[in-house]
Amino acid sequence: MLIKTNASGFDHPFSSEITPQAAYQGRRDMIRLMATGAAGAALAGWAGREALAQTVQKPGKLASLPGGKSAVSGAVTMEKVTDYKDVTSYNNFYEFGTDKADPAKNAHTLVTKPWSVAIEGLVKQPKSYTLEDLIKLSPQEERIYRLRCVEGWSMVIPWVGYSLSELIKKVEPLGSAKYVEFVTQADPRTMPFVGSRVLDWPYVEALRMDEAMHPLALLTFGMYGEVLPNQNGAPVRMVLPWKYGFKSGKSIVRIRFTDKEPRTAWNKAAAQEYGFYSNVNPNVDHPRWSQATERRIGEDGLFAKKRKTLMFNGYEAQVGQLYAGMDLKKNF
Repeated sequence: MLIKTNASGFDHPFSSEITPQAAYQGRRDMIRLMATGAAGAALAGWAGREALAQTVQKPGKLASLPGGKSAVSGAVTMEKVTDYKDVTSYNNFYEFGTDKADPAKNAHTLVTKPWSVAIEGLVKQPKSYTLEDLIKLSPQEERIYRLRCVEGWSMVIPWVGYSLSELIKKVEPLGSAKYVEFVTQADPRTMPFVGSRVLDWPYVEALRMDEAMHPLALLTFGMYGEVLPNQNGAPVRMVLPWKYGFKSGKSIVRIRFTDKEPRTAWNKAAAQEYGFYSNVNPNVDHPRWSQATERRIGEDGLFAKKRKTLMFNGYEAQVGQLYAGMDLKKNF
């Protein structure tokens, strides 16, 4: 995991200031070369240095915000960042279609300016934040997080945002608030598949309060040094790296604090398949497939092997204590 404070203006598109997309592709090509045995020990050393270099990238060009860095602890990832073109062309965003390629084709219709997020429910300071005010609320950081999908694939993505806890502290939840609910935009004029029978719209996700307050829970405005592309949840989304990807609500318009466990979209659609917690757990299979291994997007070559799925997606040391004493097969 990389944590870094960014600087300068927010208005698209400066991914090259972090690590150029061509560099990502060059590393990928070099690794393929190594797999053939043609590159030798010198190339292996080069690849190791390049992997390390990903942890010291240059600042991006997102909003200039005051303040220091997050206190999140944990090991810096040494994994290769997934190519930007893969992350932006292989998506789950059912408001724009159910095929992985549909969001990239259809999400251009989403209107992200102006945008506001309403804070509602059991809080002392209910408020509707403009996107600009929400961005300015706390210093943004870049964090390279793994994203693991319940369908068995994963990515490594440099996200930009700040810990959701900063917003939660600002709005002062009441003592009776036990859960935080995230509601996605549901506008059939700009999201053509809203109204389909796949899900009960709007898309809703939720966390227990202690999960929402955990420093790894990232309120996210960008990735790869750019604002979020529409298909990746623009203009603001959650990123919860220890949970399956569908828990990270996209294009959020309401955050509601409640004393009762919310009914979430996929739990309502298929409760036997999608539990409220949905923590990445190799020991709890989806009813229709195993969760013991995963396919890293971009590693599709002839000799590519599936990776073993890590408990809590590799963040067990940071979040495991949240679930101490729980039956993780029952509370899946």
